[in-house]
Amino acid sequence: MNRKWTECGGVDQVKFVKNEGGPVIGYSTSSGAGIVTVDGYAFKDLNKDGKLDKYEDWRLPAEERAADLASRMTIEQIAGLMLYSSHQAIPGAGGFFSATYGGKSYAESEAEPHALTDEQIEFLTKDHLRHILITSVESPATAARWNNLAQALAESSELGIPVNNSSDPRHGTDSSAEYNAGAGGSISMWPEPLGLAATFDPEAVRRFGEIAASEYRALGIATALSPQIDIATDPRWARFSGTFGEDPQLSAAMAKAYIDGFQTSVGEREISGGWGYDSVNAMVKHWPGGGSGEGGRDAHFGYGKFAVYPGDNFEQHTIPFTEGAFRLTGGTGMASAVMPYYTISYGQDRNKDENVGNSYSSYIIQDLLREKYGYDGVVCTDWAITDDEPAHITSLFPGGRCWGMEEGHTLAERHLKIIMAGVDQFGGNNEAAPIIEAFRIGAAEYGAGEMRKRFEQSAIRLLKNMFRVGLFENPYLDPQQSESTVGRADYMAEGYAAQLKSIVMLKNKNGLLPLAKRMSVYVPKRFTPAGTNWFGMPFPEKTEYPVNMETLGKYFDVTDNPDEADVGLVFVRGADSGSGYSKEDADSGGNGYVPISLQYGAYTAEHARERSIAGDSRDVLNRTYKGKTVTACNTSDLDLVLDTRKAMKDKPVIVSLHLAKPSVVAEFEAAADAIIVNFGVQDQAVFDILTGASEPSGLLPMQLPANMKTVEEQCEDVPHDMEVHIDAEGHAYDFAYGLNWSGVIRDERTDHFAFLEE
Repeated sequence: MNRKWTECGGVDQVKFVKNEGGPVIGYSTSSGAGIVTVDGYAFKDLNKDGKLDKYEDWRLPAEERAADLASRMTIEQIAGLMLYSSHQAIPGAGGFFSATYGGKSYAESEAEPHALTDEQIEFLTKDHLRHILITSVESPATAARWNNLAQALAESSELGIPVNNSSDPRHGTDSSAEYNAGAGGSISMWPEPLGLAATFDPEAVRRFGEIAASEYRALGIATALSPQIDIATDPRWARFSGTFGEDPQLSAAMAKAYIDGFQTSVGEREISGGWGYDSVNAMVKHWPGGGSGEGGRDAHFGYGKFAVYPGDNFEQHTIPFTEGAFRLTGGTGMASAVMPYYTISYGQDRNKDENVGNSYSSYIIQDLLREKYGYDGVVCTDWAITDDEPAHITSLFPGGRCWGMEEGHTLAERHLKIIMAGVDQFGGNNEAAPIIEAFRIGAAEYGAGEMRKRFEQSAIRLLKNMFRVGLFENPYLDPQQSESTVGRADYMAEGYAAQLKSIVMLKNKNGLLPLAKRMSVYVPKRFTPAGTNWFGMPFPEKTEYPVNMETLGKYFDVTDNPDEADVGLVFVRGADSGSGYSKEDADSGGNGYVPISLQYGAYTAEHARERSIAGDSRDVLNRTYKGKTVTACNTSDLDLVLDTRKAMKDKPVIVSLHLAKPSVVAEFEAAADAIIVNFGVQDQAVFDILTGASEPSGLLPMQLPANMKTVEEQCEDVPHDMEVHIDAEGHAYDFAYGLNWSGVIRDERTDHFAFLEE
């Protein structure tokens, strides 16, 4: 029989062979897996038995291959497949994600940056883990070499199941970096999701997905833990910036485009049904929506565990999923994976009247997601939801977010409840033992046969996502090709163009903008007080220029003397008053709950609820903060605008406002002659807008509130329900509002989404 494959090179200890009209097969010479030839074609002998098994046959459908492999797996191996690792940096060199190499720190070990850590070797071999969450990487080539080592180790196992690496969003901008159209970068830089939403352009978002998928695959990443499509109906929510805003229809349109871009392969790169070698699985989050936390608090912490629905608007939060992520235009049909949020969807269980975290709820997962909406893809919990809660309500680590299951349940019992609710995978869990114990408990309660069937059901779902993107045929990379793909110059150019499209002009008094180049500008330094970050790690105070002054100097003549300047240019951030819980308040006899303010100055919550909707006997039943006062930690940003206004006298002042969520601009709007808003872009993009190199075209993907009274009176679960700010020019800062050089933008985008204030 004629051989229908040829050798086509290799890298390090990896060899590649190309089938005629079929896939490239990549295998490690150190793994024990080789090639078997059947009907003239090459197949990888993953289980090293010298023959072609169904799951090794790339000619068969992914579903059939997955079912065959699942039937061969032990419960221990399936349990490993149901794990999703904690955060892994490459290399694990100090900081929050430090690791050991041969029992030593990275610096002491003298290990190569792409070496596998002790933890990675253990969870790949002992616990059979196959899903790894990658954080920072030293370089694309290092990521590629690390991937090849991890894949070779996985390939050497009994069944040769490859690794499915994943990433949280990693295409945000370095604001100080300068864009050079002729040069690439470490990875292409795009607006944050809220900025993508501000383009109101699904095609731009689809193109982002295509480019990001190309760069992900070059890094060895086959699953994206994104997009985040919660509708951010409470303006105070800390995770607002990761969403597509507050509007369900805009979020659905952006979700559909984003996932189509990530998941779709075409032409020779397609394997079947839109899936292929360019595809990246999209794990859409967070089902059924996490944007309605009471008081705007976030469920990473015990004080934010409850999502509430005072507007009886639960169903609208599912629209980005049911009309977006589950109804794609491309051939893949729907997002391949879903992540529920930590929240307890308070009072929404229609069967058991059970208030537990979404992943624990059979109503939220099985009844709604699986049965009502027909979703049969992977469901993976958010990270660390089975561990006991942290020692203090303000702590993120150590501990988990087992909301509603804190007392009276063992680690294994929590795992079992999640599995029987219809969930397939456990985020942030490296150890198989609790899942194996959950199987034993379940076997005693439901029968071993039923539990085996349930485990295989999850295994098939998980394996399908690996087969469909070609990982079983070739999970290996050429480091040089990875280096040349990630951050390609044309990718950088498209990302920069999207940044420009995301910038919103709110105000332009007397047509002040655009400015002439080489005008003299005064830019005051900005103060940031000492504080702690999301992980509780402290950072020092600093006073510094808020932008890259070298880049600014290519556009303007910069002076430190306001009297010499033609215009004042002030860079500020949206108001930030904290998380909604104060340890100091609790220690002084209060209930610990305080307002989350969107204004810079001192705010007293006179219009807050007398009694909270949700409460917890383990904490306090009434989480009200009525009458309490907070002040934004960056109130100095407000002072910066007002002081610059005084210093500039009758000369114009321009405010560049970086927003991660809505903010009350009434405190400074009258002092500004022009205001532009960005949601995370390079400084240069702002300068290009200011000087007219690009015309602003972005639209607000959310409302900007008139005051904090309207914030308190809006319903956490309802979009578009605030009184919006009206500026000195008579413009309402509402959803879908923005200016260009000609005035208020009215085009096919505003017509389509139809919420523009007339």
